[in-house]
Amino acid sequence: MKSVVNLISREKNFQATDVGRVVVKSIEISKVSVKDKLVIDVNVWMKDPQDFDFAPRATLSDKSVVIQNNGEDNHPTSIDLDDEQFQVAERDRMLELRVKFSVNGMHGVLTHRTKNIRDGPNSKKLAEPRWKTILPLTVS
Repeated sequence: MKSVVNLISREKNFQATDVGRVVVKSIEISKVSVKDKLVIDVNVWMKDPQDFDFAPRATLSDKSVVIQNNGEDNHPTSIDLDDEQFQVAERDRMLELRVKFSVNGMHGVLTHRTKNIRDGPNSKKLAEPRWKTILPLTVS
């Protein structure tokens, strides 16, 4: 019974205050390539480290691809495609989006940098905020 009361009190305390808030500062396309499908690498700059509402959308218009966050019309980015890239995008009507997330000023200014040597056979790679997804292309 106690767990049910805790669950109900947690649900009452939850308030969706971040609905409709702009979470993306900018989207930059860094690379476009063709593997078996169209692959686009983007750098996404978020406004706050606690922003988790990035939902990308892709639109194909003329010979360019426009990428923006769902519901945000103020930060779209676009790139013109060459003939091969355009044919693959038109054929598949989807693309692979590789996203690298960054936040400006998240850690402040570093005053003392330590060496990060990652060249040995047992070296570990540092975690990076990246993910990839398959996006459907909306043709307009």
